[in-house]
Amino acid sequence: MAHRLLPGRRSLLKGSLAVSAGLALPAFTRSGRPSAEWGVQAGDVTRDSALVWVRSDRPARMIVETSATESFRTVRRVRGPLIGPGTDFTGTARLRGLPPGEQVHYRVLLADPDDPRRTSAPVAGTFRTVPDRRRDGVRFVWSGDLAGQGWGINPAFGGYRIFDAMTRLDPDFFLFSGDTVYADGPVAATAELPDGSLWRNVTTEEKSKVAETLAEFRGNFRYNLLDENLRRFNARVPSIVQWDDHEVRNNWYPGQRIADTDTRYTEKSVDVLAARARRAFGEYFPVPTLRPGAREGRVHRVLRQGPLLDVFVLDMRTYRNANSPGDQTVDPQGILGREQLDWLKRELERSRAVWKVIAADMPVGLVVPDTTEGRPHVEAVAQGDPGAPLGRELQIAELLRFVKHRRITGTVWLTADVHHTSAQHYRPERAAFGDFEPFWEFVSGPLNAGAFPATALDGTFGPERVFVKAPDTANVSPAGGYQFFGEVDIDGDSGELTVRLREMDGTVLFRKTLQPGLVGQ
Repeated sequence: MAHRLLPGRRSLLKGSLAVSAGLALPAFTRSGRPSAEWGVQAGDVTRDSALVWVRSDRPARMIVETSATESFRTVRRVRGPLIGPGTDFTGTARLRGLPPGEQVHYRVLLADPDDPRRTSAPVAGTFRTVPDRRRDGVRFVWSGDLAGQGWGINPAFGGYRIFDAMTRLDPDFFLFSGDTVYADGPVAATAELPDGSLWRNVTTEEKSKVAETLAEFRGNFRYNLLDENLRRFNARVPSIVQWDDHEVRNNWYPGQRIADTDTRYTEKSVDVLAARARRAFGEYFPVPTLRPGAREGRVHRVLRQGPLLDVFVLDMRTYRNANSPGDQTVDPQGILGREQLDWLKRELERSRAVWKVIAADMPVGLVVPDTTEGRPHVEAVAQGDPGAPLGRELQIAELLRFVKHRRITGTVWLTADVHHTSAQHYRPERAAFGDFEPFWEFVSGPLNAGAFPATALDGTFGPERVFVKAPDTANVSPAGGYQFFGEVDIDGDSGELTVRLREMDGTVLFRKTLQPGLVGQ
């Protein structure tokens, strides 16, 4: 049969989530009990485990109760961490021993450390664990780029309403493909629209300037949680999260120094900024490879989603070399770094899933320029020369060759980053480099940010743009449309994978169905 739609999720929309769904912008008043008004979220759900996140308004002990039903008549209680200022009052608890392929209802309480009887009102959420059975199917959504180019939370527009459209599809999880915040993008109270009217943003102190301090980076993640749509979505749909550049600074790379002429920044070391951003990222998202409150850890990981799907989450930012013209004939570091590339090849070869989604935070064949330092450098992989692989393309060529020669089936590339939606098909017959099997790359986004015209294609790997929707002008506001997300639906009976590219209201713009078991298609 096709993907199940469990009644537990539907009834929850009307039932136990009312306490969180009914919140307006959090008031954050200090009463006699702790409060969890920033909502809850679950992340990196497996067949028998999940991470649950919460933020308190004061020091508190995190407690998670789980149940098979939304009535919580029978509960299992998990004692989570003691949370405080060291993690900006955020906490993450791991739930273990969960039943595979089942709806799990949870609620989080915050207990006063000095008097455990004084607890917050419960904040409820739900998720489905990964199924053992192929016939259950898998459905997920993906997108990226939230609150960029100064387009923040506008209550008159309905806030981040794209999250409601994604919720209606009842996905198993959300792949958040990077640019989860715009730490380098201040949000002003108003911005003028082409018709002369004003876009009115919710504003905060931390979003009034570029983020430099740890407190300012934390404030960027808190800003998005002011949106009721996002908090409601987080309580109903677990996430798999990766990062890109705007969590730190536009087009950043390790070792970069910010020019003295950029007076927005007093801290000129991007490595210092990135360490602070990584710490805040790990505090505000439930990612098992990033420990809350720590500067270390990694973003890249693989999520096994049952017999039908493995998700390979890449980090194309932390290990890259410096942006350059991209014309090197030898480039072992590339965009992934040698260690991450070797990890990816090992995990792809180990995978027994029918489909292997490569979650890339940047596209393969779209030319993304970087002129932030006043020179025409390459920000992503493609460098505009349609000939043999050069620069970072060499590393991608190595990976594509590996997939072909090890006869690894079912690879699909998903990404965001470029602020439009498109589908590219790559074929060796069209390419300057031909030692690979055909594959598809699907792009979606932004969620709530400026939309931009489609970027040029680089012919090195033979891409053909089968579909694209993008504006003709740069930085079109969410009010002008061009806000997108993608959906992937894997049928449990046939194993077919269907990709749908959707607009902000859920309208399907493009559909492609791929067949299982093929090396390339």
